[in-house]
Amino acid sequence: MKTLIRNAAIVRGGKTENGDIAIDGAVIAAVGKAPEGWQADTVIDATGKLAVPGLVNAHTHASMTLLRSYADDMNLMDWLQNKIWPIEAKMKKDDIYWGAMLAALEMIESGTTTFADMYGDMEKVAEAAIESGLRAVLSRGIIGVAPNGEAAFEENKTLFSDYHGAADGRITVMFGPHAPYTCPPDFLRRVAEAAKERQAEIHIHLAETKGEIENCLKDYGKTPIALMEETGILQCGVLGAHCVHLSDDDIALMKKYDVRVAHNPGSNMKLASGIAPVPKLQKAGVCVALGTDGASSNNNLDMLEEARLAALLHKVDTLDPLAVPAHEALAMATENGAKAVGLKNLGQIEPGQRADIVLYDMSGAAWTPKFDLVSLLIYSAGSASADTVLVDGNVLMEKGEVKTLDKERILFEAARRAQALAAKM
Repeated sequence: MKTLIRNAAIVRGGKTENGDIAIDGAVIAAVGKAPEGWQADTVIDATGKLAVPGLVNAHTHASMTLLRSYADDMNLMDWLQNKIWPIEAKMKKDDIYWGAMLAALEMIESGTTTFADMYGDMEKVAEAAIESGLRAVLSRGIIGVAPNGEAAFEENKTLFSDYHGAADGRITVMFGPHAPYTCPPDFLRRVAEAAKERQAEIHIHLAETKGEIENCLKDYGKTPIALMEETGILQCGVLGAHCVHLSDDDIALMKKYDVRVAHNPGSNMKLASGIAPVPKLQKAGVCVALGTDGASSNNNLDMLEEARLAALLHKVDTLDPLAVPAHEALAMATENGAKAVGLKNLGQIEPGQRADIVLYDMSGAAWTPKFDLVSLLIYSAGSASADTVLVDGNVLMEKGEVKTLDKERILFEAARRAQALAAKM
């Protein structure tokens, strides 16, 4: 099917230009002007709309939407050990499914088209991704020291066999060892071997808190990043979530092994984990993308908000107003995100790229006056401006209405199951 997005303000290379976007099937065929004689099956009038590459959420736990506001204003380990892990132990497969469906709804409505997810019962998250039309990079969260550590490891292998490349390539599978403090070195070596056998990559939490660094140095005489090199994890290709507390040697190792960082400013601020050295990572040539983390520690899946937080946080942290400009924050949420989660031909509105596109309605007060559209998107507009969302050229949302999901049922089921879970505690 051929689609023509007509008369849009198009973000290309951090700047905007007016024109059309011609889509042939799942791929962008032309930008600026449709090829001569182009006969579109569908025409989308984008007058007054800003066309942006679909946002990429490089780190989240989708089904934690069911735990939104359940446990707030706590330290990370207290939050995990005394609130989150106990209630997660009571979650069933249907809870995972409806939590993921709620996440899919929220992401589509806010302009996210790709998400990298780590959790349990990931086949249910895969089902939600397939039904919603989203692009997903999935890993089974594996806590090696837990009683179900071995079972989770086997589930990740099965997830790879069953879903890697599924849904016309919209589903990618990684291995998901939770973190160095929940997966001993010998266990991580086995995960690395399994990943290498399958040419799969690794999604793992790294260097999130000062306590994690101190304990790792005490137990192993190495930082988490150095320990990951020793276990073979870094050699697999790594999407590292958080990466807040890093030494210069850590950053050099990350550059050496092309570790890509999923920066989670909202979650790190809320849990008081610290401020990741994003400008230093970027200066070293490390790819930095953005993630929301789970909706229990953020508490939303709004990637525009994450881009805004990233732009503002590093300005005040470095006392440099140029630390993360608006166009760079948008790149972190789009093309850097695609690179971070290991996807090619994604994250830009250019010929040959996958047709994952969001149209933002610029008719609201927050969009007036229109001096710099990228600046308005990052600093002024809200995710409610998302009007139309396409993935692989398929329309998932049109004029604010999600086409692939039953919104009313999702909200009902998610609320019902969240209350039932809380009642068990």
